[in-house]
Amino acid sequence: MRTLAALFTASPLRCARHRYYCKQANNAVPSRQKISAPDSFREQVAAGPGFKDFIKGASVSRSWAEDSDSPGYLDEDLDMGNSRKVYFETYGCQMNVNDTDIAWSILQKRGYLRAGSLDEADVVLLVTCSIREKAEQTIWNRLQQLTAMKKKRLKTRSPMKIGILGCMAERLKTELLEREKLVDVLAGPDAYRDLPRLLTTAEGGQQASNVLLSLEETYADIIPVHHDTQGRSAFVSIMRGCDNMCSYCIVPFTRGRERSRPVSSILQEVSALSDQGVKEVTLLGQNVNSYRDTSEQQFGGSDLTKLSRGFKTLYRSKQGGLRFSDLLDQVSRVDPDMRIRFTSPHPKDFPDEVLQLIAERGNICKQIHLPAQSGSSRVLKAMRRGYTREAYLDLVKNVQRIIPDVSLSSDFISGFCGETEDDHQQTLSLIREVGYNVGFLFAYSMREKTHAFHRLQDDVPAEVKRRRLEECIAVFREEASKVNAALVGSMQLVLVEGESKRSAADLCGRTDGNTKVIFPKEDAAVQPADSGAAAINAGDYVLVEILSANSQSLRGRALGHSRLRGSVMSHGTSRSRRDGRRPSDGLQ
Repeated sequence: MRTLAALFTASPLRCARHRYYCKQANNAVPSRQKISAPDSFREQVAAGPGFKDFIKGASVSRSWAEDSDSPGYLDEDLDMGNSRKVYFETYGCQMNVNDTDIAWSILQKRGYLRAGSLDEADVVLLVTCSIREKAEQTIWNRLQQLTAMKKKRLKTRSPMKIGILGCMAERLKTELLEREKLVDVLAGPDAYRDLPRLLTTAEGGQQASNVLLSLEETYADIIPVHHDTQGRSAFVSIMRGCDNMCSYCIVPFTRGRERSRPVSSILQEVSALSDQGVKEVTLLGQNVNSYRDTSEQQFGGSDLTKLSRGFKTLYRSKQGGLRFSDLLDQVSRVDPDMRIRFTSPHPKDFPDEVLQLIAERGNICKQIHLPAQSGSSRVLKAMRRGYTREAYLDLVKNVQRIIPDVSLSSDFISGFCGETEDDHQQTLSLIREVGYNVGFLFAYSMREKTHAFHRLQDDVPAEVKRRRLEECIAVFREEASKVNAALVGSMQLVLVEGESKRSAADLCGRTDGNTKVIFPKEDAAVQPADSGAAAINAGDYVLVEILSANSQSLRGRALGHSRLRGSVMSHGTSRSRRDGRRPSDGLQ
């Protein structure tokens, strides 16, 4: 109990619930019944709360939610928002964008309103990232700014409450609540259902926290409120957590073990988005392609999960359930005019059936993220990635064989523990050999709790990390320029996102391969040709002729309105590549 108590700050409401159970246990022993002291104590313990009452799991999650919603002796209105306004700031990955939508869905149902600006907010919630030290420092700086704003507002209006949600809440609870005392509310990634209670406790002047990780929570019954679908695209979370335990990664410790959302719940959300006019859905997960739905008994089986050839895992092979290929097949059938993407996958989970489905299905984008992290087999072993350089390159060749027009993106870490100059050069050569379309590159940042923190030494000097990172970025841009130049003169089917950030006279969109395309805001022909011309809006599909390119984007002109289903562009570009490379975006 001492260990569990350290995980969260219990409010008086939660403590009252525990006392209530204990009182029931005491009353369960008749006053006239003579029982020895040890027997009486054992019976009281047996009748009271057990270990399961303090763990959020499948067997207790339903009763916990019922107690929280209607405990019987507490006013149901206590957790209501009473029109208080909430302002969200979201940092980090796309999963955090989806978490923001989930948190807002929960609060909206409890009577909270969405603040249009920070100035009008009663509650400010920061959805945070802990993947790198720089990401956390950004939040620390923002908390200082918000605290100063909060002190000024005390003189003029009701105090503003500040909350930290997500991974940073999970990792740095003690520092946030006790040492710095900058926040009123902390909620870990699996505790968003508890937000109304936490905020009510904070309104009473107390700090409130719940950072318990769950073995089951997927928020499957909560349809996120997508705050901004102007660009007609949305994210859909299909699984949470990660079991890979790469030596550098904090995710398993901040988001817990892998658990997958039921297929039926995902299809319901995708169908609702289709009805709203959304034209592109991105399936999300920390290891999205390890998806495995075992929620229904008929999904069970003895067959083992298939991995990419030459890859292995630290954990035992999993059995049964609907796999990622099954989900991808069903999701892509919901709306043939809706593009389907997914991120972030692990290279180990690309068996041939997944690749073949991507190649065959017209609305599944021919763009795959293959995080390499390093080009050196020695460093990959230290990272506990489960593959060698050779196995990774074999996978790349297999992907390109099955999906000839595929676009590839990747992640790389510069300066990992023990990385030598030769290891770094192998990474540069891998980038040149593959020719990615997008790159996410970072200098290594040691994270507490990870395997590397306990077993390895962060021995690459900071200035060496920076120099190696700059060299990786330069090579990435050089290769991206070549890839994009090969597309000049081709036609691309572009899903329009809206106005270009740099000029209101231009529109911006993305190709099937996730390539950014910029073109003038002009009326375009409507198909069939004799229907005249019409304005181009966000969410429209248009054919664009590519006129020029650089390492980050393409420029062109719109030829006419089009659609995804039945388009001549559905299975790639209208001409062959000059050098056999893939469509490209740029370094991001």
